[in-house]
Amino acid sequence: MKLQSIVMGAFVSVFVMTSCGTSEDSNLVGAWRGKVQFKTGPLASVKDLEFMYVFNEGGTMTESSNYDGAPPVPPAYGVWRKMGPRRFEAKYAFYWTKAPTSYEDIAKGGGWMPAGHGVFEERIILSEDGRSSKSTIKYDAFDLAGNPAESGSEAETVVKRMGF
Repeated sequence: MKLQSIVMGAFVSVFVMTSCGTSEDSNLVGAWRGKVQFKTGPLASVKDLEFMYVFNEGGTMTESSNYDGAPPVPPAYGVWRKMGPRRFEAKYAFYWTKAPTSYEDIAKGGGWMPAGHGVFEERIILSEDGRSSKSTIKYDAFDLAGNPAESGSEAETVVKRMGF
């Protein structure tokens, strides 16, 4: 009976670890928050940029920043995959907007109209304990016609897993 309890306990532990996204293949799954510092490009002057990420089982993700309201833009959506032990890559995109040129534009039903989209490509290295990560980000922006508006901005991040 004792051996059966030990085996059953081990089975439950493995099942819980796998179903909660802590298996080796999905150890990026969860909510994260961290500091992003661009080294090049127009965002390099921003010193307090933060991203919050949610990495989902199955390889989809969402990212939002503390600057999503300036100018108003929606969160970024994308995909992620495992590249090796504790190494991942993510690619995510968002739409950016342009400010109205006058109050009359707003009165006519305009507002923060679409201006293009941005694409982030991120290389992530997870810490050994799985509670933090560091990464590099490459950012490119495109106008409404899909032409490059900004290319090759690079950033570094320090991110921590959110939890209780």
